[in-house]
Amino acid sequence: MPGKIPIYDEKDLNLILKETLNNKGVLVAPKELYQMIINLPGISISKKPRKDGRFQGYMTENGVKHYVYGSTREEVARRILLYLKHGAPKIKKRRPQTTNAYGVPETFNAFATYYFENFRKKRVSEKTFYSDMGRYNKYLKPYFKETPIKKISPKACQSLIEDISAQGKGKTADEIFSLLSVILKMAIRHDIIKNNPLDIVYHVQHERKHGKALTKEEENTLKNALNGSILLASYMILLYTGLRPNELKTAKIAGAFVVAVNSKRKNGKTEYKKIPICKMLAPYVQNVETVYLGSEDHLRRKFRDILPGHILYDLRTTFYSRLKECNVAESAINEFMGHSLGALGNAYTDLSDDFLIKEMQKFEY
Repeated sequence: MPGKIPIYDEKDLNLILKETLNNKGVLVAPKELYQMIINLPGISISKKPRKDGRFQGYMTENGVKHYVYGSTREEVARRILLYLKHGAPKIKKRRPQTTNAYGVPETFNAFATYYFENFRKKRVSEKTFYSDMGRYNKYLKPYFKETPIKKISPKACQSLIEDISAQGKGKTADEIFSLLSVILKMAIRHDIIKNNPLDIVYHVQHERKHGKALTKEEENTLKNALNGSILLASYMILLYTGLRPNELKTAKIAGAFVVAVNSKRKNGKTEYKKIPICKMLAPYVQNVETVYLGSEDHLRRKFRDILPGHILYDLRTTFYSRLKECNVAESAINEFMGHSLGALGNAYTDLSDDFLIKEMQKFEY
């Protein structure tokens, strides 16, 4: 057959090997990157080693070159002989990266990466983005890999969610379901698929445990346990400002206010919230130099030791509950808690410092 390497018997092969190594009857192929010694049609072995120290050779079959490498010319020749006897190795074809008419990737991991970098990073807070990436890399990426999105079935999605739930990770199953859903919805908007396979996946959200406010007795227990501790001010700022634990590291005393970055704002914008220093917090922050803001992890562990059954976030729940009990205006509560009022509410709400301070004066129990 044209283009096929001739079939040689063992005697001929040994002779070829001997001639190859002795450089007999050779022709030089000037177009090769390295000077090659040609002994037979479609077969050659390099005369000198490559830059990496290895020798190179190749055999040609049906117009396709099959390259062979070895530490010596003898090793390359022997490998070529094996290919002549048993056939050249099959060349693995890589699956080409497919894109749609807009140049957007259509395989799962490629598209998800495209979505995260071009859209999600701009819409969620930095902390949320990295949390999402962690969940994606652990659960979604190794499961779907580079499966064409069009071939992702509801059954595959159902199996993934059920497997996570079966491990007792109900909250994680909720988060993965939500993250997968938003990726697939974005695929619909990019005209990659018409329907979301998650639409027919059965998933019941696990029952979440909401924060529980401290009793006034528990507040006193916390204060007494921390009496004289450098951490006392940190806990009191959380208790009397409602800051989220991860916001504490950004907290600063600015006159009559505690100012901190609102960690729940999106669109890549940094937004600050300010909470007036109430009468109960004032004694703990009078001397700014003594205010020590402990690490979040250390505060969590210490808090659990003092009040088992509670989590650090319960201080925020406590603050919100006490604001309600003290009849603080709802608009002021939203400002203190850093809650979004929606696009219209945020655009037309700008409460004065005097109003906020006046409302915080009600906060005493």
